[in-house]
Amino acid sequence: MASIYDFSVKDIHGKTVKLGVYKGKVLLVVNTASKCGFTPQYKGLEKLYQSLRGKGLEILGFPCNQFGAQEPGSEEEIETFCEVNYGVTFPLFAKIDVNGDDAAPVYKLLKKAKPGLLGTEAIKWNFTKFLVDRDGNVVERYAPNVEPESLTGDIAKLL
Repeated sequence: MASIYDFSVKDIHGKTVKLGVYKGKVLLVVNTASKCGFTPQYKGLEKLYQSLRGKGLEILGFPCNQFGAQEPGSEEEIETFCEVNYGVTFPLFAKIDVNGDDAAPVYKLLKKAKPGLLGTEAIKWNFTKFLVDRDGNVVERYAPNVEPESLTGDIAKLL
């Protein structure tokens, strides 16, 4: 099976990023949206990032417009929104699909590695989170309503 490090993605500016650059880091991969009831989680994600980045945590935000059209903006609008409203400094990537035929390959891997409730692979909503250890193993999947601050203990165990 492929590793998360085998994939390349486009960042929020359209530049190709090889996820191998995150090898050796603990990753929290999140599908995000700017007009969602869970959007305030950006604040908690940024707080986690600031407190644990120095110990090896990277948070990867993937905007997605598949749930209630809650991420309609351009990449530039998304980036500005995140910076102005939540002070986001963790890496943001180009808007992707997380479900369906056009789902980003990295999300196909994450969903297969850690299916959700009752074994379903589909992402149910924005702000579903995947925790990946330093070796690239997907160790946990969290529902959208799980607040970022509550992940501190799980992340700390992997750092």
